[in-house]
Amino acid sequence: MQELHDAPLAPLTTFRLGGPATRLVTATTDDEVIAAVREADETGTPLLLIGGGSNLVIGDKGFEGTALVIATKGFSLDGTTLELAAGEIWTDAVARTVEAGLAGIECLAGIPGSAGATPIQNVGAYGQEVSSTITEVIAYDRRTGDTVTLTNEDCGFSYRHSRFKSDPERHVVLRVRFSLEEANGLSAPLRYAETARALGVAAGDRVPLAQARDTVLKLRAGKGMVLDPEDHDTWSAGSFFTNPILTDTDFATFRARVRERLGDEVDPPAYPAADGHTKTSAAWLIDKAGFTKGYGDGPARISTKHTLALTNRGSATTEDLLALAREVVAGVREAFGITLVNEPVTVGVSL
Repeated sequence: MQELHDAPLAPLTTFRLGGPATRLVTATTDDEVIAAVREADETGTPLLLIGGGSNLVIGDKGFEGTALVIATKGFSLDGTTLELAAGEIWTDAVARTVEAGLAGIECLAGIPGSAGATPIQNVGAYGQEVSSTITEVIAYDRRTGDTVTLTNEDCGFSYRHSRFKSDPERHVVLRVRFSLEEANGLSAPLRYAETARALGVAAGDRVPLAQARDTVLKLRAGKGMVLDPEDHDTWSAGSFFTNPILTDTDFATFRARVRERLGDEVDPPAYPAADGHTKTSAAWLIDKAGFTKGYGDGPARISTKHTLALTNRGSATTEDLLALAREVVAGVREAFGITLVNEPVTVGVSL
């Protein structure tokens, strides 16, 4: 294992923000990951797990403890069964499944980060979520000291959530197994209207896998959601806020606020969610509350390409970013009575 002290963490995140870690360890095998976690637990040392760094907001003071970079490698295909080591680069893995002619995760192309992070957040985009293809997660259980295999049901998946997110101190993801589909080189049925429109087909249709992947990459790039070191719109964590999910009563109250503010002819976006709830659009809320693309005049601003992305324009601090996030949250709450929830994990700071 590689070990550094007083090591900068900002370069390990897509925001390029955050202070140093007392100790930085890079593990390249499952055994090294487990050994580093056990050492931290046995000595009572605070532990920060880092994969691709695309979902982290680290405070300017950094992290007092051990930061563990999970850099394990492993890509295995057995028929339609895919197993990925936690440290595999997610977007590269998606590309390889498309090349292999297997459907199920092609619309998750371009999402930055590592494979091990996908079940934690139940990563999803453009009509697909990893929860619909994950069969098992192999993890180290910090409570029992055992390596365990969790089924899809065990993972407790819901919208951008899982048991790993609700109890982040317990499991360390080591490997993830997926069941993909052999569909004669075609994608899974397209479930996202924007993707279908861009492809000139109807929702529910299938298209060639590479065509689906390339279309999603173009859509994401147009919103600054594909990493590009030269483009400050991609110095972000992608979508900074989750889409609110409301009860019928709360949605009715929200709709009334919308019409009061924007006019009787305006209806907010509404999509069916689990348990009879309704999901609305965080991007729409932010925009209609007055925070348009490019909003801000400091080193942290809303992306010029997408209102859901808060960005570092090159010289921001974490406090600059949080000040912008708090301004957006307060503005949306005042305008529509809804409190946005941040999607990235915060370390040493909070909204």
